[in-house]
Amino acid sequence: MTRDVADLVVVGGGTVGGWASVFAAEAGLRDVVVLERETVGSGASSRAAGMVRSQGGSPDTVRLGTWSIDFYGSQRERYGTDSGFSGHGYVIVAVTSADERAAHDRIAMQRSVGLDVRWVDVEEIRRLIPAMGTDGYRGGSYVATDGWVDPPRNVQAYSLAMQHAGIDVREGVAFEGVRTRRGAGGTKIVTGVHTSAGTIATERVLLAGGPAMQRVASLAGARAWVGYARHQVVVTGPSAVLHADTTAMGFDLRAGIYWRPEEGGLLWGMSNPAETPGAARQIDWDHLRRMQRRLHRLLPVTRELGIKRAWAATIEYTPDHLPLVGPLVTRDGTEVAGASIASACGHGMMWGPAVSRIAIDLALEGSTAVVERVDDFRMDRFDETGASPFVDPVALPFPVHVDDDRSITEGASP
Repeated sequence: MTRDVADLVVVGGGTVGGWASVFAAEAGLRDVVVLERETVGSGASSRAAGMVRSQGGSPDTVRLGTWSIDFYGSQRERYGTDSGFSGHGYVIVAVTSADERAAHDRIAMQRSVGLDVRWVDVEEIRRLIPAMGTDGYRGGSYVATDGWVDPPRNVQAYSLAMQHAGIDVREGVAFEGVRTRRGAGGTKIVTGVHTSAGTIATERVLLAGGPAMQRVASLAGARAWVGYARHQVVVTGPSAVLHADTTAMGFDLRAGIYWRPEEGGLLWGMSNPAETPGAARQIDWDHLRRMQRRLHRLLPVTRELGIKRAWAATIEYTPDHLPLVGPLVTRDGTEVAGASIASACGHGMMWGPAVSRIAIDLALEGSTAVVERVDDFRMDRFDETGASPFVDPVALPFPVHVDDDRSITEGASP
């Protein structure tokens, strides 16, 4: 019989919502319900490229990536399953002299946080990524422990962990709002969650809607500065020089294109910051071909490999490329006691586990040891135009504009 009372209701069955529910159960919550409008992992989590790096643009984004990598490495022992993490290193390529100066500044910051990162020249990059050409870049930053996960395997891993933890997963059930009561001084306190299948009585709710976050937050009376963007991923045919055991990942930050080994060939992906933001799962072949020409220059072997598979997914982003995690804050600036929000905002594989851990830490303990400046990730850090005090410089070039959520009637899945 379906329960109508819960210790915690998690909205969204993607990477953040999935792992958050597991962490909540591990922290001692007995009745944890996950609401998923479609099916678990049916949104961006199963369509991601799986890149996981600790090379963030600020001390705390370095910590987010490092925590997530450590978590992926511990999964087999903790859960008897894992997300298929492969740590073969990551090169962030510097194309111009300005890129090179920025890379050295970034390396100094990252090393101050304890990250084992270093500058690598063109010759060493060609040893790390044998398919790389000889021109079009000056060197790059490199971390040997960065890597990638297998996105479908990650969905399977957190699904199995949820099942083992006894999480009540309700697929095909949509979130419709939060029920509250007035507390002292006019505060709002969570008493339940409205769903398409009825109301669940609870004192805690975590909104982890992923690409649907803007819609989900709006239903809860809040304004989330989250937009939607098309993200495209391509897998080439195989090549002997692209073996996964001998090839590191690469990221041309200036062009906004990344790559890693996959199925004997190369997986590469990109977003288009110039396109109109919005939900999309169709291939933009014009932009794909433009990025493909850049890939051919960097990795000449790809000119002969063709396209084996290609897909597009809707991913969420914030104007500053940072996650959302912390208390739910309504449009009038009121924190809702018992309600919180968590989204990796386009970095689900890379930051998702860490963001999930932070969300549960804050919800249950009010503090976290994962990062030092957790308030920098609050949903109310933006001004009335969506501007933020800091923009992470190490991110795909997503659009910077976010539409008014009151114009959005239906967000992307899940």
